[in-house]
Amino acid sequence: MKLKILIVDDEISIVTLLKYNMEQAGYETDVAYDGLEAIKKARTIHFDLIILDLMLPEMDGMEVCKYLRENRIDTPILMLTAKEEELDKILGLEIGADDYLTKPFSPKEVVARIKAIIRRSGKSQKTMHSSYKIGDLIIYPERYEAELKGETITFTRKEFELLHYLANHLGNVLSRDQLLSAVWNYDFAGDTRIVDVHVSHLREKIEPDSKHPSYIKTIRGLGYKMEEPK
Repeated sequence: MKLKILIVDDEISIVTLLKYNMEQAGYETDVAYDGLEAIKKARTIHFDLIILDLMLPEMDGMEVCKYLRENRIDTPILMLTAKEEELDKILGLEIGADDYLTKPFSPKEVVARIKAIIRRSGKSQKTMHSSYKIGDLIIYPERYEAELKGETITFTRKEFELLHYLANHLGNVLSRDQLLSAVWNYDFAGDTRIVDVHVSHLREKIEPDSKHPSYIKTIRGLGYKMEEPK
């Protein structure tokens, strides 16, 4: 069965380009031309990935992404933006996008990013334990949730995959490139700021004091390490 991708963009030329290249790569495609149509389709049809443009009529890509995540629709999202501002990219990642590309882009890179995201989301389902405990944090991989002192914490798919990988390598220093390769499964050099954004968001959710983290430590010049709180 072919994997199915929803393409959300109001530019017909972009939609045509993406649709052609996705289908050439062996994916089935569907299209939405505005944010409300995207939400309607994402709620009623199963997709393996959503390509979501930031600038959309009716409801923009940020709002669509936020709505889907708040309603527990965790379909992986590749966000497209014509904007160069770093803030837009960071906001997109923080509200639940799995990756982003800035227009203009290479269709081959879009396909490569999609394959990496789908491959990683597929692998994540095969490497789950039932639960494990680190300090006051209990991680439930099958539920993509954790509990901290009895309170449930929810995550975006990519946040949880990063947490899961760090926890599975407890006590080990992991470089940003290692995390980018393992969690985002890039086969090429990517933007390591993605890692920093997701680590920051994890800290806000699991650390008693995100300014002085006790679970996810920054090892200056090397990367990050997860450890038992002292």
